Amino acid sequence: MMNYESNDSLVTEFLLAGLTDRPELQQPLLFLFLMMYIVTMVGNLGLVTLIGLNSHLHTPMYYFLFNLSLIDLCYSSVFTPKMLMKFVSRENIISYVGCMTQLFFFLLFVISECYMLTSMAYDRYVAICNPLLCKVTMSHQVCSSLAIAAYTMGFGGASAHTGCILTFCSVNVINHYLCDILRLLQLSCSSTYVNEVVVLIVVGINITVPSFTILISYVFILASILHIKSAQGRSKAFSTCSSHIIAICLFFGSAAFMYLKCSSPGSMDLGKISSVFYTNVVPMLNPLIYSLRNKDVRIALRKVLIKIQRRSILHK
Repeated sequence: MMNYESNDSLVTEFLLAGLTDRPELQQPLLFLFLMMYIVTMVGNLGLVTLIGLNSHLHTPMYYFLFNLSLIDLCYSSVFTPKMLMKFVSRENIISYVGCMTQLFFFLLFVISECYMLTSMAYDRYVAICNPLLCKVTMSHQVCSSLAIAAYTMGFGGASAHTGCILTFCSVNVINHYLCDILRLLQLSCSSTYVNEVVVLIVVGINITVPSFTILISYVFILASILHIKSAQGRSKAFSTCSSHIIAICLFFGSAAFMYLKCSSPGSMDLGKISSVFYTNVVPMLNPLIYSLRNKDVRIALRKVLIKIQRRSILHK
């Protein structure tokens, strides 16, 4: 469906093509992504609540993990409801304002997650390379400043993309399940030169700065671990970074494949599949990675479950 305005025939609504148009896949995919969304919500909300309620988890590492889970919680809610609608309805329409709003918050949380993962890498560097200065270097004020900086970078990047207004004249079908900046540039009938320059600058900064910082942090971390004489000490030091490394590889790997691939029609469909990883799979896996591989989180969760069990017994 298309709506037009005045003599310029400006598109005011878009049609999201979704992940696939094959009818036999709609119901299985609806069930799959609904389950993934529920696991994402429960996992991230549970981790946020667990860290918030347990005072012994109020450390720099868990402060950033709290923010990461909060971002994933909001991030997946930006597009998943519209994505699920496509599986139950023939047409998934989104207004121009709704599309720009979705794009803004999608970019806000994606860029914020990049810098939150970067802050976590810096925290691991301080904890392993300068453990005696950890409390001073990673004070509450420093942690808050890093978190605010992550959200500020996200807000700036999102504003830069959505602030450059595009005009859409006839074609209004977005070949995706969300309003992605690259797909919108393909549909625009106005000049996209400024937008392409903004994409190049913003994406360049938000890939180069986090990647370089994370790489440098882990070079120093690896050098520090190799200087530890005991195998047990090296294993313990590496285990504190393993969850973060897995999260980084999943997020940056799938996002890089999505935005650095060729723009041929076949690769665009492949891009939709790869984008599922950083939009749906990563927010779902993050709380599982950090809870299953983290002793402190497992202990805190066990204590909460024991308290709940005791209360239920007392009320009987």
